Amino acid sequence: MTNKKARGAVVAALAVGAMTAAVPQSSAAPDFYATPTELPVAAGQLIRSEPAPLLLRVPTATGGLPADATRIMYRTADANGEPIAVTGTYFDPQAPWSGAGERPLVSLAIGTHGQGDQCAPSKLFGQVLGVDEHLAPMVEYESIAVNNLLLRGVAVVVTDYEGLGTEGAHTYVNRVSEGHAVLDAVRAARELPGTSIPSDGPVGFWGYSQGGGAAAAAAELAPGYAPELDVKGTYAGAPPADLFETLEEIDGSSLTGAIGYTINSLVQAYPELGESLETEINDRGRDMLTRVADQCIAESVAAFGYQRTSDYTNSGEPLSVVLDRMPLAKELVDRQRIGRLTPSAPVLVQSGVADDIVPFGQAAQLAADWCSAGANVQFSPNALPEVGGRLGVNHAAPMLLGLPEATQFMLDRFDGLPTSGNC
Repeated sequence: MTNKKARGAVVAALAVGAMTAAVPQSSAAPDFYATPTELPVAAGQLIRSEPAPLLLRVPTATGGLPADATRIMYRTADANGEPIAVTGTYFDPQAPWSGAGERPLVSLAIGTHGQGDQCAPSKLFGQVLGVDEHLAPMVEYESIAVNNLLLRGVAVVVTDYEGLGTEGAHTYVNRVSEGHAVLDAVRAARELPGTSIPSDGPVGFWGYSQGGGAAAAAAELAPGYAPELDVKGTYAGAPPADLFETLEEIDGSSLTGAIGYTINSLVQAYPELGESLETEINDRGRDMLTRVADQCIAESVAAFGYQRTSDYTNSGEPLSVVLDRMPLAKELVDRQRIGRLTPSAPVLVQSGVADDIVPFGQAAQLAADWCSAGANVQFSPNALPEVGGRLGVNHAAPMLLGLPEATQFMLDRFDGLPTSGNC
């Protein structure tokens, strides 16, 4: 099934109510993002790889500054434990690692990019400004965090998550699917030949917003799903740990379209929800779901920013209310709650007190939940004053303002420095 057909099948579910080992390849398939008919047995096993272009890369005698990049496809597991293929990018830094021990690897989870295949970061890292078939722009803003780590000698691997580039709808903010993709990216990167990372070296997780949730999910899933990883620390910025609260907060904001990503994601992961949800959504809502399934974030902001999801339902209720009163939907959304498992390594959680996209209170609750379970947690609020208009400024600005603290936290963990958190 092609990517567009797969995404269409998800929307159609709403509209009409309804393994053997593979050998890694060093060269690209005719379509790098096409899923092979047979997937590897082992989670994280590399399927194929190819050199990846970078926008700013200075050739040197030993490679390119800031890094040599490789596009990868690897096997992971979806929310139901079924094997799937996802793609990503590995960055092998040219800068030396001057910290303690061997060169560390950070699995960096991306923030909201959109739901169309053209939004995959592995397609964007080599572009100044991506412009898709709809003439909509997309900038790979995660290059800031990636290069920040590369210039300090930290290797980085970035997953595209399920359904970005590869078949099916992107399972946006799905706790298990995203956590698996972040963890298995580490395993896949270690299979690449000729890199500067050891096969069993130190690992960290990093992410903000959607990525903060994915990094947090990886941190708490790691002890059970990937116990062999030597996890040293996690940075989780503005994590959407409580999806109900987050859906309520973004409704009517610049990111209303992200609620459409979430609905499409739920139906992709749990098709049984489609038929019951169909009776609740009106024609305007179906149009929104169809369109955001093939959009990147800038286009979704332009098309659906500041709209209210109460206009998308037959009852006139917001979609968060509709989901909350539907037993199956409520159970599936609750399944995405982060904080019920316990990370085994220290975590830094950042959140803006006036965040106008991902609520501060639920991020603070995540830190409290982990603390009560005995985890080593540093909770760091950002006191940036409220900027009106629900533009997302109070969500985006703390990402940049918190970068120095997050960087030092991660470097200190790799250097083996103690931290007791502030529980």
